[in-house]
Amino acid sequence: MNIIKPASLQTGDTIGILATSGAVDEQTNVLRAKKFFEDRGYKVILSDNVFEEYRYLAGSDEKKIEELHKFFLNPEIKAIICMRGGYGAIRLVEKIDYDIIRSNPKILCGYSDISALSAMIYKKAGLVTYSGPLAQSDFGVDEPSQFTVDAFFEAVTTCKQLCFTPENSKIYCAGNAEGILWGGNLATIVSLCGLDFLPDKKFIFFTEDLNEPVYKIDKMMSQLLNIKQFKENVKAIVLGDFLDVDNQEWLDEFFSEIANKLKIPVVSGFKITHGKDKITLPYGEMAKLQNNKLFVR
Repeated sequence: MNIIKPASLQTGDTIGILATSGAVDEQTNVLRAKKFFEDRGYKVILSDNVFEEYRYLAGSDEKKIEELHKFFLNPEIKAIICMRGGYGAIRLVEKIDYDIIRSNPKILCGYSDISALSAMIYKKAGLVTYSGPLAQSDFGVDEPSQFTVDAFFEAVTTCKQLCFTPENSKIYCAGNAEGILWGGNLATIVSLCGLDFLPDKKFIFFTEDLNEPVYKIDKMMSQLLNIKQFKENVKAIVLGDFLDVDNQEWLDEFFSEIANKLKIPVVSGFKITHGKDKITLPYGEMAKLQNNKLFVR
């Protein structure tokens, strides 16, 4: 399958804010995100279910699919920013018409639970998406992180090579590697096991998580590494934040064990995170890990 890269975002374009996962926490934040983009010269459309609540979900699965398809079919919408993460995207992945997405490529951005959509859209439609900020928690807060905002617009408005340098990095195993950039929130990626979700190409695996103890991180990584296709195709591991982990020493020991076992580069310190300051990564683009820096495109 040929890989499709969406067109860059231009001032004056229309952005859709789409609810695919958890129910809204703060309606004010969503409206503030809408104003954030409008103040920058963009038009904004909210999905019809953006304020719907069905248990812990942003409305029914049927309504979410309807809105997702409608947004991709709408020629005015050039970029889709997911409203929030939480949970719910995995309920949709077997219901999506991926031909609609492939025939109407556009920017899709989000992280956390949205990793399920990015992984399956890449696999089934061949579309490059973006692992990056969400409407409610990033663009809709009182003072959006300038770091996050700048990183987002650099990724989606230009075609130039992106370079990411880790901060406070731990190098569990040094080295260089090339492959497509693939991964996401660890718990979400693991939830796809049982589906045809892994890329067929060599890849650099990026990952992060929140509020997970080390034994669960161990279990989830081990589950992925028990899949032959994953183990054979992973060429490097790029680690973001594992926030609120119960034992950092154990986590370091675990990633050292993986690096020694796989004999591939494993580097931490990248701003892939549930935290305030985050980078935006083109999901499915060719990437290179060189001298502990990540180059994409």
